[in-house]
Amino acid sequence: MKILYFSWIKDKLGKSHEEIQLNDNIKTINDLMTLLKQTNESYLDTFKDTSSIKVSINMETARFEDSIIDSDEVAFFPPMTGG
Repeated sequence: MKILYFSWIKDKLGKSHEEIQLNDNIKTINDLMTLLKQTNESYLDTFKDTSSIKVSINMETARFEDSIIDSDEVAFFPPMTGG
């Protein structure tokens, strides 16, 4: 799975993207975030408050409860504002 990080999320993690192999226990975005938070303190801190994080799956707006598969591209980004 390709994971993309944007804005302050990218800054906190120190990377704009990464590729991981999902195991069978990872079925949703919530599961993915739980896995990432177990990686290190940077991920734990980044994903502790999801109210300021939005997500997309294959460039389509998604919810944390949405299903994912290993071939998906998931992006995490802050809420966008218009203007």
